[in-house]
Parts: sequence; structure tokens; C-alpha cells
Amino acid sequence: MTRYEVTIEKDACDGIFACLTRDPRFVEGDDGLATVDPGADPVYDCEGEVTDTAAHVVATFDDDRIDEARQAAAACPTDAIVVREVGE
Repeated sequence: MTRYEVTIEKDACDGIFACLTRDPRFVEGDDGLATVDPGADPVYDCEGEVTDTAAHVVATFDDDRIDEARQAAAACPTDAIVVREVGE
């Protein structure tokens, strides 16, 4: 499986939450902006590492759901989400 990283730039996110409808791992954070919660998906048992700072959220996954993450990124009207492969 491909290991991939999802980054949300908080300065670019304005809480439209189009990403939430494409990938259930995206949720509204306490600050009113998008964040990632691997346990939020009601269907898949998902694991991932998430770092949430004042500037950005970085989540790393090792599963077969990169296309869902890419769809969430593509749905973001402010281009605040970047998905990139980081290895196998």
C-alpha cells in the first residue's frame, strides 16, 4: 500500500468544509477549521498519525484510501489541502 500525507494549511482554510463530504476522516476542529480524525469514519477502522499545530494539520496514512483524500483536496475551494505520496 502507498503511504501518503495529507496537509491542511490553516491560513488557507476558511471553514467551507467541502472536504468533509468527500472523505469522512475530515472533520471540523475546535478552531472552526478542517482537521483530520482517523477515528471519525463510521465505516472503516482507520489508523493514522495526526499532528495539529497553529499553522497546519499533517496526517500520515498507510492504507488504500488515497483517492478519497485526493477527492477531499480537489473539493477544497481555497486549495488548503495537499495530498502527497511519501513512500511504500
